[in-house]
Amino acid sequence: MSDVILKVENISKQYRLGLVGTGTLSDDMKKWWYQIRGKENPFLKVGEVNDRSVQGSSDYVWALQDINFEVQRGEVLGIIGKNGAGKSTLLKLLSRITTPTTGVIKTKGRISSLLEVGTGFHPELTGRENIYLNGAILGMTKSEIRSKEEEIIDFSGCDRYIDTPVKRYSSGMRVRLAFAVAAFLEPDILIVDEVLAVGDIEFQKKAIGKMQDISQGHGRTVLFVSHNMSSVESLCTAGMVLNNGRIGFMGSTQDAVNFYITNRKKSTNNYLEFNDKLNDFVEIHSIGVNKTKDDIFSDEDINIEICLTLLKDTDKRVDVATAIYNESDQLITNVGTGMMKDAVVESVKGVKQCINISIKKPQLNEGIYNILLRVIENRANAPKLKIEEIILFHVKKSIGHNKVYSKVKGFLSPEINCNRIQ
Repeated sequence: MSDVILKVENISKQYRLGLVGTGTLSDDMKKWWYQIRGKENPFLKVGEVNDRSVQGSSDYVWALQDINFEVQRGEVLGIIGKNGAGKSTLLKLLSRITTPTTGVIKTKGRISSLLEVGTGFHPELTGRENIYLNGAILGMTKSEIRSKEEEIIDFSGCDRYIDTPVKRYSSGMRVRLAFAVAAFLEPDILIVDEVLAVGDIEFQKKAIGKMQDISQGHGRTVLFVSHNMSSVESLCTAGMVLNNGRIGFMGSTQDAVNFYITNRKKSTNNYLEFNDKLNDFVEIHSIGVNKTKDDIFSDEDINIEICLTLLKDTDKRVDVATAIYNESDQLITNVGTGMMKDAVVESVKGVKQCINISIKKPQLNEGIYNILLRVIENRANAPKLKIEEIILFHVKKSIGHNKVYSKVKGFLSPEINCNRIQ
């Protein structure tokens, strides 16, 4: 007999870009008049899908649209998808932090959520005081919290600092304590966003072990969002893939992970040209990864070529920086012209130049990689341009290649050379 603890029916969430409200008094009055007559909001009929790869024209964006699913008691549901797919919005709706635009959410029992580092913590209170504050927010009595207090402190590893104000904690300490509170106060449904990435490897293992105990030993339900596919595979009993605010796939964990990775492979392209100017400082014309080859193999050099034109004169040094992430969105390495002693990019307005960043035999594993691009002025200053996931490329395994660098969270330190192509 099924025991559904969470049921989501036709959930949608719409946001308006820019100012709060519709923007005009007449539209606000129209929205109010429809509402008091019990009719559908006329502004729900407009809006665009939240696809960041396409330039939109509407002021209304659907972060989620027509979401329907059920979760059984004791199930661990992994929710995966690229950045901007709607994962965090869905968890905020389930946690009742915000309300859905349309649809109904039905739950049984107490919900505990950990969506951001130190969620619900007051910075001026000590760690111990925040345990009681968080417990009260979750609906626990003082005696219930007291019975779990020592277990929470011991699990978090913050016992030495537990009577110190939380504002003096590092982000890692805050997330350790916040997770311990959320997990040990025995919620019926535990909702965890990708905050565990803040903790170290040892704590991540402890946290995953605790979530397994919660679901298997105590029959409680966990909703888990992560970009780490290995954690999703080891922890979850079912998987959901979100794509541009809609459910792309719902099924077993392995099938969900395979669906996500396969769909990312379909969108790979190791060369991309830009038709529009991206900002007033720099224009990117193209970016390519080993663009003269159809296939990229794991034992080859990686050559990243960026063609650009500065649109303003500057007497400061300009650098191009790239960050390479694997298919689990784990950072593999940062490379760029800033590593060179002398400037590579010419700080001259109106001159088209192509910069080649060559990484000597990084020994990447087979898989999908994406590149984040930054153009930086004067090194320490904020980037003049930043583009996320600008390009996806697929690395194929070479015969005899057994390295595991790309599965490890951290940095590679290969030999890097940068030069300007004349």
